[in-house]
Amino acid sequence: MATMKDVARLAGVSTSTVSHVINNNRFVSEAVREKITAAITQLNYAPSALARSLKLNQTRTIGMLLTASSNPFYSEVVRGVERCCFERGYSLVLCNTEGDEDRMNRSLETLLQKRVDGLLIMCTESHIPSAEILNRYPSIPSVMMDWSPFEGGSDIIQDNSLLGGEMATRYLISRGYTRIACIAGPQDKTPARLRLEGYRQAMKTAGLPILPDYVVSGDFEFEGGYNAMHQLLSVDPLPQAIFTSNDAMAVGVYHALFQAELAVGRDIAVIGYDDIELARYMTPPLTTIHQPKDELGELAIDTLIHRLAEPGASQQLLVLTPELIERGSVAEI
Repeated sequence: MATMKDVARLAGVSTSTVSHVINNNRFVSEAVREKITAAITQLNYAPSALARSLKLNQTRTIGMLLTASSNPFYSEVVRGVERCCFERGYSLVLCNTEGDEDRMNRSLETLLQKRVDGLLIMCTESHIPSAEILNRYPSIPSVMMDWSPFEGGSDIIQDNSLLGGEMATRYLISRGYTRIACIAGPQDKTPARLRLEGYRQAMKTAGLPILPDYVVSGDFEFEGGYNAMHQLLSVDPLPQAIFTSNDAMAVGVYHALFQAELAVGRDIAVIGYDDIELARYMTPPLTTIHQPKDELGELAIDTLIHRLAEPGASQQLLVLTPELIERGSVAEI
């Protein structure tokens, strides 16, 4: 494999001149530039990203720990993160934790050993990344995305799930519904817990009772919503409306209602959370609470870059504001 020294020798110039041409960071005459370009072509020379990273002490790479899921929310967030990395001249390396604590920490160690410039952590499991591992690499900043609590020096970006849960429930109440059930997410996860608390607060403020068996736990996945809706179909009286704590579970709710020959919107209202792309194409389109997924990804990358520039800055907690998206799954009664 040809080296920069080989190119310099063939072109009859110094290695620093070759470097200036490759990086385009200093004036080099056109005649010399052409000689170097010809030598690069003849030797089939490719610059070494590893050598460059060692010299600059940066890899222009961001690592991301993620729990793979059938929930489209996570893939949409990753799409936004990858796009932001590309626009800012970084590469993204993904590691799937599979919801396993040992695999999460092994992947964490691998990413940090590869000297990524920064780390994004978006895991759905309740256990937290090893502080011992993170502390071994104090110069590598990390950002927790939509996931807490976490004791450490990481910056944190999260959705205002308490407000979102209140907004969803208040909207159902404003449309005339009084018997409102909630399919909650796993209560060992802070966003799920806060969305349920938002539902409870809105019902209490409106003076509405939460009837027995009207709160059912799900798992943030399609099947969890399907199974939870089957439980609610056996409750007497039947709920008039369902607040599902994420859109993936709302998909399962739609299927359960279809099998029960009940129409979403007409027989039972459904409101979701996340505003995944699929939501607008469901029948009827799903009313939901919009999470700014593109903004979440962009803010995470920019927070990491800011931390790289100012490593001594104080820890940040950034909270994104949810937004109600009205579609056809909630009628007025």
